[in-house]
Amino acid sequence: MKKALIIVDVQNDFCEGGALAVPGANEIIPYINLLMEENEYDQIVLTQDWHPANHKSFASNNGKQVGESIILNGLPQFMWPDHCVQGTFGAEFHKDLNRDKVTHIIQKGKNPDVDSYSGFQDNNHFVKTGLDDFLKYHDIQLVEIVGLAMDYCVKFTCLDAANLGYVTCLHFNGTRAVNVKPDNGKNAIYEMLQNAVTVLG
Repeated sequence: MKKALIIVDVQNDFCEGGALAVPGANEIIPYINLLMEENEYDQIVLTQDWHPANHKSFASNNGKQVGESIILNGLPQFMWPDHCVQGTFGAEFHKDLNRDKVTHIIQKGKNPDVDSYSGFQDNNHFVKTGLDDFLKYHDIQLVEIVGLAMDYCVKFTCLDAANLGYVTCLHFNGTRAVNVKPDNGKNAIYEMLQNAVTVLG
């Protein structure tokens, strides 16, 4: 069975000191590097949040405070600080992430009108990123997923992978949660387990 490692959004803005830093984010990087070193993956894919500066998920572009919600294209949209803006240091992959074996990069969140948590498609399920096509082209059947953040982009990438028929495994030690609310990370794990995602501890 061919397998891929999907590394979600290990970018400066989500790491220590970033605009949207995930608590403990930097701790997962050595773990991810070790996975790549000790396992033979047929493909290693990075996803990258790649927002235009006028992205409507940014509180600053809506006259809102971070943490408020609006309705964006019919869906509730959490208001985030500006992050992972195209061409900025914050959007770059963290320097400690070993990218020697990476075979493909998927950029997401490029449409200013729709947010995109999953590595597979936008939140409205209108536009695919090409990740599914890439994996299917390379006959990948099993995906292992790590990265940031567990309760948003990692969760939705896992759920979409399972829904698309991949054997889907999340490395618990390779992810961290934002925990906007204290139980978000825990609830994300339950939701993934209920939807055929295996959590490797």
